[in-house]
Amino acid sequence: MKNITLRQLRVFVAAARHLNFGKAAKDLHLTPPAISMQIRDLELQVGLPLFERNGKSVSLTMTGEYLLVYARRMLSTLKDAEDALARFRGLESGRLTIGMVSTAKYFVPRLLKLFREEHPHIEARLVVGNREQLVAQMQRNDLDLAIMGRPPREIATRAEPFAAHPLGIVCAPDHPLMFGEQSPASALANYGFIIRESGSGTRAAMEEYLQEYRVDIRTEMELASNETIKQTVMSGMGISFLSLHSIGMELRTSMIGVPDLEGLPLVRRWHVVNTSSKMLSPSAEAFRYFVLEHGETYLAREFGSMQPQGSPAVMEPATPPPAISPAELEPSVPPAAPAAPFQRAKPVARG
Repeated sequence: MKNITLRQLRVFVAAARHLNFGKAAKDLHLTPPAISMQIRDLELQVGLPLFERNGKSVSLTMTGEYLLVYARRMLSTLKDAEDALARFRGLESGRLTIGMVSTAKYFVPRLLKLFREEHPHIEARLVVGNREQLVAQMQRNDLDLAIMGRPPREIATRAEPFAAHPLGIVCAPDHPLMFGEQSPASALANYGFIIRESGSGTRAAMEEYLQEYRVDIRTEMELASNETIKQTVMSGMGISFLSLHSIGMELRTSMIGVPDLEGLPLVRRWHVVNTSSKMLSPSAEAFRYFVLEHGETYLAREFGSMQPQGSPAVMEPATPPPAISPAELEPSVPPAAPAAPFQRAKPVARG
């Protein structure tokens, strides 16, 4: 095994993560035949098969399961070494892997774009998953930083709040909840819900709210995609509980409504998170500071009236690395003013 290459290990770990050579190829910007060749060469070095192949699907053999543990450990150690040595090179270049919960994809890519305008030679990679998936990736040292709502309790982390995160009930604009005065939380028991999957932060926030107000709901559907949930809600198939940061465009175009309900919006916090044991590279430290310094201002500018003000102060002082000098976050074209999400619809005269 002494002739195994780091390239082979990276290909093997990606193939084991996806259990699909095509997806691993896309992840690594290679072709599927190149992935198959690297895996075949690695299996020759090991002397045992690492994957069981059944048509297009693959699964790890017991040998593959054992090798995966050590391969991840080796690549993690190498990444730590790269991060440590990067501190001697400064911020001119580097690699950065950022995990984010699916709700954060509505603003993190644009925030990253502004950051890379200041540091164009930093190579960034975004990984999307639910909260449980991101925690597992942080445990494996696959991520430099994560953007999420509810910080992990399963592992030791530094979790720093940078902005308020409003969540609430969403429905079709002509839904009965949109008419009349504020509805009590108990009214939700009358309607079918489309909910997020277990393990998501949105699902956990919804369950906390329902438990606090002792409301039992009727679940019509469980989906793992905010986009699919929004389309289902707009079609009138049910109501849902979502981050209000995920419905900005639909609110501006009056395709979704946010009814006035007791105890809502539920305001949580966005956090930038890294494992306590991890030494951040200069690029990761720079992006962390950028988010803490500018995240709240950007969200307020982007989401307007739906963004609660006065989010909590950062838990620890954010000391900028010497090379950071973020530009003002002034967009070249002012965004359209979003519709106020909590504005009530006027009753429709009937008869």
